Amino acid sequence: MIAKQGARIGFWDVATVRVHPSGKITVLCGSHSHGQAHGTTYAQIVADRLGCDIDDIDIVEGDTDRIPYGMGTYASRSLSVVGSAIAKGTDRIVAKGSRLAARMLECADADIVFERGRFVVQGTDRAVTFKEVASMAYRGADYPEGFELGLDETVFHDPDSYNFPSAVHLCTVLVDPDTGKVKLRDYFAVDDVGLVINPMVVEGQIHGGLVQGIGQALMEDCGYDPETGQFLTATFMDYCMPRADDLPSFQLESQETLCPTNPLGVKGAGESGTIGAPVAVTNAVVDALWHLGIRHIDMPLTPLRVWQAIQGAEAA
Repeated sequence: MIAKQGARIGFWDVATVRVHPSGKITVLCGSHSHGQAHGTTYAQIVADRLGCDIDDIDIVEGDTDRIPYGMGTYASRSLSVVGSAIAKGTDRIVAKGSRLAARMLECADADIVFERGRFVVQGTDRAVTFKEVASMAYRGADYPEGFELGLDETVFHDPDSYNFPSAVHLCTVLVDPDTGKVKLRDYFAVDDVGLVINPMVVEGQIHGGLVQGIGQALMEDCGYDPETGQFLTATFMDYCMPRADDLPSFQLESQETLCPTNPLGVKGAGESGTIGAPVAVTNAVVDALWHLGIRHIDMPLTPLRVWQAIQGAEAA
């Protein structure tokens, strides 16, 4: 649906939730995890909605011989799009399993409720477990008329609109006027990424984004020889990246406002630090030098550039 707003590529993605006769579950996703902990957060969604043990869930990504064709991982989209497909798939599994549970318990479909991994006849203690229903779904001996055997659902989720995370970033810097060296003393951030599935994962992603954004602001520079065009920073011996001793201990807080454009209520988290940090850090440096008449310094704010800006301002 977002593509109708002018994009030339779809923003949909896909997931297959496959329940095996044993009750164990395989989730095949169109996304790919390269450090975002999809295997943890996706499994948490399934375990929460199906009331099963997280160790019974296998998340499969990146194997194109097995997974359905998807749009991949980019732009802080995986949880809101693929996670939503997984959530819809689990809901369909529950709805289908409820029909079979009603047959097993000899009651009307409407009398079945699913809670904590069991299909229960409302108002009674009569119930069957999720694993018992999964086994019966593949046994094929007794099932409702029109019921398709198996518990295997594939969902293509095409979001109606984007999600909009928000954040406030604040930092304090110390600038050495003799060397131009910038020291980051304090960094505070408050993020709203919607429903937080796993606080540790979100905090880790924000930490990583902050480090990347601070590196962009203060030190990461692609240098070229002006005469020959030769790239001069082609290795990490020449291209500076932030290390632990360049950074303070981040102070993070969160606010949780559910997103209305997906069934999970989640928003993107992976890019928050990379967006907020460059602006917060560069503005802090300019604020520290405001009394000198400095209003702008191009990133990265290396000691040389800051020192040159100070010298130029004092000369003027």
